[in-house]
Amino acid sequence: MTSTDSMKQNIFTAAICLAITLHFCSCKTYYIPVNSFKQQFAGLELSKEVTTRGPAGDKLTYMTYPIDTIKCVDKDGKPYSLPNSPSLEIRFSYDNDKRAIFYFDLLKITDTLITGGQSRFIPAIKKTISINSISKIEIQDGKKNFRYIN
Repeated sequence: MTSTDSMKQNIFTAAICLAITLHFCSCKTYYIPVNSFKQQFAGLELSKEVTTRGPAGDKLTYMTYPIDTIKCVDKDGKPYSLPNSPSLEIRFSYDNDKRAIFYFDLLKITDTLITGGQSRFIPAIKKTISINSISKIEIQDGKKNFRYIN
């Protein structure tokens, strides 16, 4: 290997490391207190029809809650309004050591249960958890290439 090849390989490796670092640093995590989560969904119905376009140009139309911004807090407890988007991922910690990750706009909430979609490509992949078992709620923009088109 020549010194030029070695230099190219080092530059390529550094660029990959930088891209990975930027990706993980850009996904800022926010928190939603459980009571705030319940209040934000209180009285809402799945009444807003949206269509999303995925990275391959695929379209999916579904009903969601009419929430434009999510009230949450940052790691320092400062209030933040997070704009809703189809790339928002919400993580529920429940039953002490379990976690469930859903797309925010694929949630279905009842008085005691949360059912969420875990895949945009296979909508049948869903999970249901009890609202009363939730200990922590985290939310972040996963920066995936999904967009609302309506």
